[in-house]
Amino acid sequence: MALLYPVMKHVVARTARLVYRPVVDGLENIPTDGPVILAANHLSFIDSVVIPMVVPRRVSFLAKAEYFTGTGLKGSLSRRFFSSLGHVPVHRGSGRDARAALDTAAEILARGDAFAIYPEGTRSLDGRLHRGRTGVARMALESGAPVIPVGIIGTDKVQPVGSRFPKIVPVTVRFGEPLDFSRYDGMQDSLPVLRSVTDEIIYRILDLSGQEYVDAYQKTPVAAAA
Repeated sequence: MALLYPVMKHVVARTARLVYRPVVDGLENIPTDGPVILAANHLSFIDSVVIPMVVPRRVSFLAKAEYFTGTGLKGSLSRRFFSSLGHVPVHRGSGRDARAALDTAAEILARGDAFAIYPEGTRSLDGRLHRGRTGVARMALESGAPVIPVGIIGTDKVQPVGSRFPKIVPVTVRFGEPLDFSRYDGMQDSLPVLRSVTDEIIYRILDLSGQEYVDAYQKTPVAAAA
């Protein structure tokens, strides 16, 4: 499975870039090595394809375990596809699952790799940016990794919710300057600190995406952002 990522990265992603010609700003803000968290808004399933497509480093995501447990040809293709994108299976639903998701992310960052997360928890159904869940803050404080805010524009038009096939429309991805939260070292169990860090990340994403902000959670969170 590990060999699939280079194929997806260098062949499929290159072809997709030629077709969609995404506009990418701020790519120089992503460190070339070492742990880093990419925190993005989430408009479409295709976001998890676009980010690895434009980032020169390998990027890992957490994906629901169901994508990896199917049987037959469909199950096999699903596992291969999500593995090729750098996705890591995780169960969701309980507090224990949320902690396991954070631990998995911590292992990825401890290896010095890049990890992407959607602080909203799930994709926006109304195109607006919603209140962030504090998993991204806990991840940043526990790992010490810098956070790169990411604003994605246009993917909701590429593959709207409920659409089976992507359309060819303009896409823009903006990477902000790294956010350093070392001033909060040792405070990862403080709920006010976690909320403050999360809000700072969300506001930076808002600056990059230009969305309308809603100070309310999405209704269907994933464990990774609980």
